Amino acid sequence: MKRFSAQYILTNAGPPLRRGIVTAQDDGTITAVEETGGNLSEMESVEFHNGIIIPGFVNCHCHLELSHMKDMIPPKNGLAEFLRLFRTGRDAVQEKIVFSASSADSEMYRDGTVLCADICNTTNTFELKKSSRIKYMSLLEVFGIDPEKAVRRLEDIKKIADSAKSMGIDYSIVPHAAYSISLTLFRLLLNETSSNRITSMHFMETQEERRFLESHKGPLMDSYIESELISGNPETVRDHALAVLEAITLSGNLILVHNTYADRVTVRKVKERGNLFWCLCPNANLYIENNLPPVDMLTEEHCRIVIGTDSLASNNRLSILEELKTLQQNFPGVSLEDLIRWATLNGAEALAENARFGSIQPGKKPGLLLIQDVDLPKMRLLPGSYIKRLI
Repeated sequence: MKRFSAQYILTNAGPPLRRGIVTAQDDGTITAVEETGGNLSEMESVEFHNGIIIPGFVNCHCHLELSHMKDMIPPKNGLAEFLRLFRTGRDAVQEKIVFSASSADSEMYRDGTVLCADICNTTNTFELKKSSRIKYMSLLEVFGIDPEKAVRRLEDIKKIADSAKSMGIDYSIVPHAAYSISLTLFRLLLNETSSNRITSMHFMETQEERRFLESHKGPLMDSYIESELISGNPETVRDHALAVLEAITLSGNLILVHNTYADRVTVRKVKERGNLFWCLCPNANLYIENNLPPVDMLTEEHCRIVIGTDSLASNNRLSILEELKTLQQNFPGVSLEDLIRWATLNGAEALAENARFGSIQPGKKPGLLLIQDVDLPKMRLLPGSYIKRLI
């Protein structure tokens, strides 16, 4: 049995506790949360820290299998150029892919991640996930703009799903993005994913997505032609709202990822779906598009926000805390309490794992993190703020 206290504890189950006490079993299960009113007397076996205790982080969007691509693609050239370079650089020898993914997994754990939704295009990370200290939901991602290849694309991902099932890997089959899937493939996926518990999709990551869907012109179309991924005119959904409301399964939760160029009209339309979460990956958005999502608008529209890191192909670290620092710096009106909720409880709810993760409550096993080097009077992160794992 262990007992922890700190200047503040953000439990996500009530207001911040000033010098409260959290008691946990050796396996991390929370047994008690005590309110002291800020008057913590010296008590035997209470471990006190000068910082903020929070639940473990939930990463709602990661590409672990791309970890070998760190520093391979120059930043701030836009998504079309990123995808062009990505297609030529993602292949590597198996040993390098597995080693890089394993290193990234260890770093994520040290940085406080306890639960992660990880995009998979291959089985390369499956063995790693079986032994990881992080709980993973593997989102098996399908893409294919050529309708003539739709059946083959689905068959390929179903083979990966069979491998995941045989290995006991928790998974869902999910679409990549509105701009990368033909109508034929969307229709096939709709049937295949009719009982999904979790679905995700890259959403409005670049301004050029809208132009491509409306007119099949622009840098994305040029990229497809150059890469010989399509012949003739593509068949796609007409806009992002239709993709969400008509082309994607209505089963379970849907996580829309990036939202860099989301607009209020589209947000209000897609919210008709319900069970919707908006994943922000700000450091990747800056890396690729040198832009950030409209966080103030999303909060005004009462969107349920969650946090992701994207991949090391588009980010320097897979650290949720670094994402929160970027959000705080650029959107100072968002409180630290809200940022932590987005990165913990909201993420656990999005992945339907809030019975265990996301809040510090008796019976849960959420992991306990300590944020150190914080501006405690103002409750703000500092550039040097860092994570120490308590459990």
